[in-house]
Amino acid sequence: MPKIVETIVTTTNAQGDAHIAPLGLIEDSAYWVIGPFKPSRTLDNLRAVPFAVASHTQDVRVFAGCLTGRKTWPLKPATKIDGHYLAAAQSHWELKVTSIIEDDTRPKFKCKLVHQEIHAPFEGLNRAQAAVLECAVLVSRLHMLPAEKIEAELKYLEIAISKTAGAEELEAWGWLMERVDAWRDAAAKKP
Repeated sequence: MPKIVETIVTTTNAQGDAHIAPLGLIEDSAYWVIGPFKPSRTLDNLRAVPFAVASHTQDVRVFAGCLTGRKTWPLKPATKIDGHYLAAAQSHWELKVTSIIEDDTRPKFKCKLVHQEIHAPFEGLNRAQAAVLECAVLVSRLHMLPAEKIEAELKYLEIAISKTAGAEELEAWGWLMERVDAWRDAAAKKP
């Protein structure tokens, strides 16, 4: 099983507009693979401008925010490529697409690391931060996973939230629960 790093990926369209999205980057030897689903702005941007920036942040609100319509986060210009990284990043990687593996659902963009920087010390993750990340993955797949699996996972993740969450994790969790509640409401209305 390959290593997957959950991060915030910033891509740019041909006009230079930045788009941020939470994605898991897949390690493949000396490369990192970005696999956005069709359709997506990340996919369109990578095709138009074959560069990306992976921002590694401890602020899990960014992950939750991107999935709940809160996509405006302060950015800074990348160092070696035309792109942007999160101002709240502890570190970032600047990536260049070297090849594309086409797929009807999820093309894979194989990327080479061209530059990396450390901006602040990594202070570790608490269990609530990990729970928010896992919940963000669930929320991104509400339309794909069985309801029983989602409910069981949420029940387990709520334990970490109740025991270790600070203000930022509680805010992020609340945003994600708004999406889950809307999904539950929609499911209850189906005949």
